[in-house]
Amino acid sequence: MAFNLADLFEALADSFPDRMALVSSATALTFGELDDRATRMANHWAGLGVGPGDHIGLYLYNRHEYIVSMLAAYKLRAVTINLNYRYVAEELRYVCENADLVGVVYESELVDVVNQAMPDHVRFRIAAGQEFAAILAGSSSKRSFDARSDDDLFIVYTGGTTGMPRGVMWRHEDLFFAALQGGNPGGVPFESIEEMTAQLTKNGEGINIHPCPPLIHGAAMLASWIAMLNGGVAIISEGRSFVPEESLDLSAKYQAHTINIVGDAMALPLVKALRENPDRWDLSNLLVIASAGAVLSGSIRERLEALLPHVMIMNNFGASETGHQGTAFYEDGKVIWIMDDRHTTVVDENLNRIQPGSGEVGKLARFGRIPLGYYGDKEKTARTFFEKDGVRYVLPGDMASIDADGSVVFLGRGSVCINSGGEKVYCEEVEEALKGHPDVFDAVVVGVPDERWGQRVEALVTVNEGRRGDVASMGAFCRTKLAGYKTPRAIWVVDDLNRQPSGKPDYRWAKARAIELGAK
Repeated sequence: MAFNLADLFEALADSFPDRMALVSSATALTFGELDDRATRMANHWAGLGVGPGDHIGLYLYNRHEYIVSMLAAYKLRAVTINLNYRYVAEELRYVCENADLVGVVYESELVDVVNQAMPDHVRFRIAAGQEFAAILAGSSSKRSFDARSDDDLFIVYTGGTTGMPRGVMWRHEDLFFAALQGGNPGGVPFESIEEMTAQLTKNGEGINIHPCPPLIHGAAMLASWIAMLNGGVAIISEGRSFVPEESLDLSAKYQAHTINIVGDAMALPLVKALRENPDRWDLSNLLVIASAGAVLSGSIRERLEALLPHVMIMNNFGASETGHQGTAFYEDGKVIWIMDDRHTTVVDENLNRIQPGSGEVGKLARFGRIPLGYYGDKEKTARTFFEKDGVRYVLPGDMASIDADGSVVFLGRGSVCINSGGEKVYCEEVEEALKGHPDVFDAVVVGVPDERWGQRVEALVTVNEGRRGDVASMGAFCRTKLAGYKTPRAIWVVDDLNRQPSGKPDYRWAKARAIELGAK
């Protein structure tokens, strides 16, 4: 039996069908119930001609149908495609055409966008809720599927923060070991499904994980699968928005061991909710709050630690193209990233490893178990995936250097690097500095056109309740943390930062807003 997600889940469902697998404020499904629903939908899709390699879009908010649909597709050796529910018709059509969808499961209230955007080749459309449930009720629960493979695909489309979304193609087996922690978080990966089912049955329970981001985000999808493939519970908040109070309610009710967030954009609302409701939640079972996908500032981490002193706050690093790569710790106000050198390194333009202490800036690279490339984009695949001396590497675009002691200093995403007078400024580094100021609640840093310097550094910030938002003080504070050329030339106080549903900064929006404010 291969390390295939459907095979793995079916083995667990057969081993402990009555153990809880997926819960939300509206639904609670055991492993057996989740497997039954996925089998029924898979049989329905098979009757519509869906088979190996076919792509089914999920234009959904967080809801149990998301996970049911993923598992149903994998049973048929098909693939689900995450579709951002904020997409307007033109954006949705682009991804649907790029991904070659054969069908879509969608939110009923988004039907107008679906009708405008769906290409002609999409054969079926299913609305979540009543229509989805009626199909399950009328479909067979018998498993009669062809043998699967560890080469079956898992595809996650990137968020398109700095460019058009692209589908990252993972083999199931590579994803299982590179991004799903081999079914044994914090321990040695399982070597076989038999070992996995025997150990998880013996354990009697697994790790309960509550991913706060939307399931359209790779981090939330992966966290849900990590929980279930460890014999634990995936705890999801239903709906389209992150509501910190609801997340904490669910975490307390279902005894979450881990809460997954995306950087400051989710950490800050959690801090606010915990401060305003000090005795509302029993989080004694909570062990870890893990951030990934965006920067978790040191100052925000400290606020969480003060409110939850028994909880480990982890700032993890990875990407859709790499899976987990490392974890940060903080020393004298500096973020130090500890990368796993078994599969991560920093390389120069010639893919040679950078020498520690050289001061040279290079690109983070992962080797070993990595994706096959981008779906339908050979040109971008060739630019991002390389082979040297018989080893394949992926370079997702993150910049770093290596200190003399071998520790990695993460600098930021190269695609949002600002070139100001020939000097490179990494947005995340400046954002980190700004968020240490007592007035600043959140910050996004961008480069705007400048006749003299090519680009100049500017920042959009929101301020903490009750604070003045003194931009002069913020600038002076930054100059104590950063070189002068990195300090924002303008700091704009705004009511809100238009982040993506995942919590990642929307740099295109921020740049346009900074230019607009500067023109007034």
